[in-house]
Amino acid sequence: MLKLPQICHILLATLVSISFAKTANAEPTTTLSVVVNGIHHQKGEICFRVYASEQGFPMSNSSGSQSGCAKITGNSVKKQFSGLKPGTYAVAVVDDQNGDRKLNKDFFGIPKEGFGISKNPTVSIQTGTPKFRDASFVVNKNTTVNIIMKYSLDS
Repeated sequence: MLKLPQICHILLATLVSISFAKTANAEPTTTLSVVVNGIHHQKGEICFRVYASEQGFPMSNSSGSQSGCAKITGNSVKKQFSGLKPGTYAVAVVDDQNGDRKLNKDFFGIPKEGFGISKNPTVSIQTGTPKFRDASFVVNKNTTVNIIMKYSLDS
């Protein structure tokens, strides 16, 4: 028959092995670095939104996996997003000059502030707003995406 100290050791060993098993099965996470180039202004901030699906892409302020803003300090800004699950993502950015953290447009729907989208797709009156599939990319481990800021629609 097992004595009390032996039972305690077995119980402790079981609990430790269960906690290691849970840690080993934890879902891996990644880091996404987004670099925005071609910024025309030296004031305001660049606001980022990372989307894990086409839902709300690229205009919604409420959908998306992660978001945040970075103060403009030059003609390039970099922001990192940690804790993303490996998968397919797209990023939309805005050169937010008035602090409202959204892309302001004129009466015709043409952007009045700078904007950018991952994979830098053409954005024109003919092509319209880019689709998630045209801007998406795979994130696994550490991934860097470069976005060129646009201040007008493409010709």
